[in-house]
Amino acid sequence: MKKPVLYLLLAAVLFTSCATASLSKNRGAGRIDAIKQYDFYSYDVPSAFDGFRIGFASDFHYESRFTRKRLDNAIRALRSLNADVLLLGGDYGSPKGGDMDTLFTALGKVLTPYGIYGVMGNHDYSYCYTKVAEAMEKNNVHLMEHKSYKLMNIIISGVRNPFDLKKNGDSPSQHFPADDFILLLTHTPDYAEDTDVSNANLVLAGHTHGGQVSLFKKYSPVKHSIYGNRFLTGRKENSAGVPIIITNGLGTSRMNVRLFTPSEVVLVVLHRVEKK
Repeated sequence: MKKPVLYLLLAAVLFTSCATASLSKNRGAGRIDAIKQYDFYSYDVPSAFDGFRIGFASDFHYESRFTRKRLDNAIRALRSLNADVLLLGGDYGSPKGGDMDTLFTALGKVLTPYGIYGVMGNHDYSYCYTKVAEAMEKNNVHLMEHKSYKLMNIIISGVRNPFDLKKNGDSPSQHFPADDFILLLTHTPDYAEDTDVSNANLVLAGHTHGGQVSLFKKYSPVKHSIYGNRFLTGRKENSAGVPIIITNGLGTSRMNVRLFTPSEVVLVVLHRVEKK
């Protein structure tokens, strides 16, 4: 029996035996399953930003499994990060709709010293771009369509539609000297492999949902990436060695279920490493 077929059979068995328990546990709880922290060490972190805290959330798909009740808990989780800046990775709406004013009014209450910045996801471009853009503007969330913002000695660059490489041209991170510390925010991790992002020190992405159903955080029968499971979730690197942090996100698409892929918000803490 071929491995893909065997894997799908295993996933089906696990789904049958575990999904009911998983759904019954989480559906009524209205909670975020995890806060995932990554400590990022680099010689390039500016000394003034040693300990800088970056909140990151993506793939809300409001309202999918990520309902109004879960929104309240997500906001509490994001506030608990005590982040210096909040970054949003896109896919705010869904084909079934969802009140973007409600979502961004809530997100706008996550107060950080350096503000809130967000890129769009494929669902936003397909279904609700104008509603998202208007809700962002009302709530002081900076929309990053191939734009960059300088926060003292750190640059945050955001990618416009990462699925349209021909229109976008080069990455916005490449417009700055390589010795600047650059955070690149993109909806899909594939962008960091498909495009030269060599000036970026760290890439943040979502889109994959961790596969929604996965085994060992490494394999999923559903592929949200042209690179299969290579950029499924967690900390990875592109072929050039640029680090990428990929979040499972908060909501769901296609099927309203998660199995072994907890919904999460992410905290990245920067640490400066002194050269010897």
